[in-house]
Amino acid sequence: MSDSTDDIRILRAQPLITPWVLAGELPCSESVSASVAAGRRQIEEVMTRRDSRLLVIVGPCSVHDPAALLEFAQRLRDHCDTLSDALLPVLRVYFEKPRSVVGWKGLINDPDLDGSYRINQGLRQARKLLLDVAAMGLPAASEFLDTTFGQYYADLVSFGAIGARTVESQVHRELASGLSMPVGFKNGTTGDIDVAVDAIRSAAHSHWFPSLTKEGTPAILQSTGNPHGYLILRGGRDGPNYHAEAVRNAAARLAKADLPPSLIVDCSHGNSSKDPQRQAQVVADLCDQIEQGQPALRGLMLESHLVGGNQPAGTLGELRYGQSITDACLSLDDTLPLLDQLAAAVRRARAD
Repeated sequence: MSDSTDDIRILRAQPLITPWVLAGELPCSESVSASVAAGRRQIEEVMTRRDSRLLVIVGPCSVHDPAALLEFAQRLRDHCDTLSDALLPVLRVYFEKPRSVVGWKGLINDPDLDGSYRINQGLRQARKLLLDVAAMGLPAASEFLDTTFGQYYADLVSFGAIGARTVESQVHRELASGLSMPVGFKNGTTGDIDVAVDAIRSAAHSHWFPSLTKEGTPAILQSTGNPHGYLILRGGRDGPNYHAEAVRNAAARLAKADLPPSLIVDCSHGNSSKDPQRQAQVVADLCDQIEQGQPALRGLMLESHLVGGNQPAGTLGELRYGQSITDACLSLDDTLPLLDQLAAAVRRARAD
């Protein structure tokens, strides 16, 4: 019998590409960097009310087919060109999928959708996709689940998110304190917003935390603190929290914590009871609040893909093109009229 105590449940290890090497393979040009930085500034201006537009973060639950996402991005951008006076569109580009138990973990972890876990390939695909999106002039939003993956592509992200399952995590709050873009913090899975408010406050402070350098060396990093942390209302087990009273209460809670009373509503997840069609009902309610002059409502999120609904995960060649393999989404054809409604509400609110 062996008395070994080290790594007794690790089967094997593979080399991981470093962020520096990946950035050398897929560099960020000056024009792309300028596009990402402009997206960050515009989002900050909307969330701090210096820009009267509404932030709309739209896209699939998660990315499994880069080609389909790029087609979605092109159509979204083209449609929003006529709405740019009222809406600031941001593409939802989520590479990681948190799992309650097991399942497909996202493009980075398993890009071939077959359990092969070619993570180096997934990181390459993720960075290439963000470069292509930025070249379109479209800001990208992404959730940071793994606390090291951000070093590989965070320079191409204009809006970061901390999810409902990780909002209470100290390491994710520390990570957010050092991210270079504005970050949204979702309320907890129960619907509790206090954990998100606490996360915003924590991330605004400087922290020391272990991570990787761009060269792939383990290091202890010190952050400056992130002054652009915002609450995302996503509903929860206790019910939806997008209605006018919930938005007022959330704004009051932010103000009580000496935080800007500006927030984003996620039209999916707990606010739609995971029924993608109900996102339209949420949008209709938010349009009413916008027209009634609710100043705290600065943005929203929609889960949408080329084809509505979802399908079981499988190899890419067997899947229906443009349909989610994680949470069910609203079709893009059904989403674009909702953006028109939101733009009209913003314009009417300005006229009043």
